[in-house]
Amino acid sequence: MIPVLFAAITIAAQIIWVLVDADARVLVTAVSVTAFFLTSVTHAYLNRGAAWTVGFFAITIAFGWLIEVLGTTTQFPFGDYIYTDALGPKVLGVPILIPMAWSMVAYPMLLAVQRLSSTSLGVALIGGWLLMAWDLFLDPQMVGEGYWVWQTIGWELPGIDGIPLQNFLGWWLGGIVLMFLLDRLPRKAANDTVPNVLLLWTFASNILAAAVFFDRPLVAIWGGIAMGIVVIPWAWRLWSQPRW
Repeated sequence: MIPVLFAAITIAAQIIWVLVDADARVLVTAVSVTAFFLTSVTHAYLNRGAAWTVGFFAITIAFGWLIEVLGTTTQFPFGDYIYTDALGPKVLGVPILIPMAWSMVAYPMLLAVQRLSSTSLGVALIGGWLLMAWDLFLDPQMVGEGYWVWQTIGWELPGIDGIPLQNFLGWWLGGIVLMFLLDRLPRKAANDTVPNVLLLWTFASNILAAAVFFDRPLVAIWGGIAMGIVVIPWAWRLWSQPRW
């Protein structure tokens, strides 16, 4: 029941986020990220054991933090950007919430792509793509709130102005490496209803938010198509080949 409770808080916080003003959104962002992170941690612990959970979250937290430190100090792989002070305490220029965000979403995404591919290469390529597709929604939303700032833009995707194309290519590259590392952990069959629901919610709610609440239809199209390439076949497999 604990993962279900945290998942409910996550969804509620994300609904509230679009309804409150900019000043309140920072707090709601922190609640949302923390609740999603705790959903993933508690579900992993209860269904995959302590050793697996420690390994997964050690890899994702360390990777998320290190790649962001690399990005903000060298401009590789994401481009020229800096974090503002809006998201709270930082470690070497990276807000604490950022590696938590990498970690929280990597959990349901790893489980999803492992349903689609039996090989490490497949998991890495598909999982990296899925992380990048999620960022097609995330970056326009967070940049719009002033949580981080791009100092050099260069090439852009049509309709996603103010964010360099390099950022999304960097996410795919970083995601490939992260998913390859995570697939070294033993695969364990479990009842993954909670992370599955959160991944489906992430897909559907981001399309709705971008198209309706933020008036960014091209963001909704880009993100919806990119995530849909993975999420729709995965959802079909969940429905047609249930494990439980």
